[in-house]
Amino acid sequence: MQRYHFRPYSPNQLALFPQRIDKDISEDDPVRILSGIIGSLDLSSLRKLYKERGRSPYDPKMLLAVVIYAYMNNIYSCRRIEKSLKRDIHFIWLAGYEQPDFVTINRFRNRVKKEVNAVFTQVVLLLAERGFVSLDVEYIDGTKIESKANKYTFVWRKTVEKNRAKLLAKIKVLLSQIDDVIAQDNASEQEKVEFTPELLHSMARELNAALAEEPEPATKAGKKERKARQKQVRELEEKAEKLAEYDRHLDTLGERNSYSKTDPDATFMRRKEDAMNNGQTVPCYNLQIGTENRFITDFGLFPNPNDTGTMIPFLSSFSMRYDRLPREGCADAGYGSEENYAYMEANGIEAYVKYNYFHKEQKKAFKDDIFRIENLYYNSADDYYVCPMGQHMERVGTRRDRTDSGYRTESAVYRAGNCEGCPLRWGCYKKRQGNREIEANHRLIEYKQQARDRLTSEKGLEHRSKRPIEPEAVFGQMKYNMQYKRFRHFGTDKVTMDFAFFATAFNIKKMIAKMKRTA
Repeated sequence: MQRYHFRPYSPNQLALFPQRIDKDISEDDPVRILSGIIGSLDLSSLRKLYKERGRSPYDPKMLLAVVIYAYMNNIYSCRRIEKSLKRDIHFIWLAGYEQPDFVTINRFRNRVKKEVNAVFTQVVLLLAERGFVSLDVEYIDGTKIESKANKYTFVWRKTVEKNRAKLLAKIKVLLSQIDDVIAQDNASEQEKVEFTPELLHSMARELNAALAEEPEPATKAGKKERKARQKQVRELEEKAEKLAEYDRHLDTLGERNSYSKTDPDATFMRRKEDAMNNGQTVPCYNLQIGTENRFITDFGLFPNPNDTGTMIPFLSSFSMRYDRLPREGCADAGYGSEENYAYMEANGIEAYVKYNYFHKEQKKAFKDDIFRIENLYYNSADDYYVCPMGQHMERVGTRRDRTDSGYRTESAVYRAGNCEGCPLRWGCYKKRQGNREIEANHRLIEYKQQARDRLTSEKGLEHRSKRPIEPEAVFGQMKYNMQYKRFRHFGTDKVTMDFAFFATAFNIKKMIAKMKRTA
């Protein structure tokens, strides 16, 4: 008879675990390095959020370390963090065997939604001290991150404005039907003034008061007329409420074209990652990040879908965060506007920022197109262009415009003397009558020339080779390796808090990985 010898198996023994639970956690484990980093940070701002009296709360340093470590391991749910604090020896050691529940963890995240931004800044400054980043170069790019909001709770500006105009027309018709001196007087006073919900409610109150003062009609026709007038007053009150609703929508929209009812800070945008492949718009935030050596050095969330208008406020946030601006800024053609070039020049930032047609203008087809304004000869001394037939195009005026942020642009308008009978008219000027006109923004042309010189220099070629693998690599790791594709909170403040935790965890995780490779 064979005898088998196995190691003793007794899961119910009294001393099942070792005396030190970190016995199986190596000295260079990320959780130990994270604990040391959190211990070196100034967390006085977090401590000030708690009261000196009452029941002793959990140490904010412990909660901060636990949440950041969870984000480092792709755990973003408070319930999953609570479960890990009971099952994972790394979480158990990091928390000192404290076991806060998911409500406490979520409450902590919301409590420090402003202060965690400063924690992220401290981590970036720590990276700068250790030589991982210099904060002199900023590679900027943006991506759309979907909101937690329902996809079908949209409010569109055009629809609101259209329905509001229809409602105002119905109100005017209703007021004309109300056979009452008060309504007629108020309507005549407001012929040139826009109706407001307050005014309509006031008119309804006065009409109700006037109806209450009238004696009770004795005839059946009088009672019927009184009921009809009461119904008109109720309809006026309902329209006042509807007008107030439209006004609230417009106030929430601000400068945007849409928003979500369940998350008013989110705007409906189109994304590259379109699951339906039909150009469907979903509630999103425009996430802008600045990177260096593939570390996140700054971030910002914006409601506008285009990147052009985000660059100046984004760079301003960099200045507020580090009390200075980067020396060099690198971005793609989505940021190449006159306003952005002017801002970077005024603040001493070398702009390695592409513009529209930067790549296209280097192609032979573009250079050989004699009808394009970029290829026309310009005489700066006498301020005129020369058309392909050699005719002077004299300046005839100036076109001024203003961007959404209030920046003023100015373009010179040039017109040819006589295009009638020109053999090249077929490719030069598509209108059948009149002479060709062109517009030239000379200031923008100068900025583009400066950007072209920088981008084609040796340093510019280096930045252009790095830019696609700087923020794009961060976005790739964020969305596909760390599965951070959708926000889990409502509102800009909470969404910013959530990404601040993520960006902090991302930087620490990358720093630890680089330290291990160089060890």
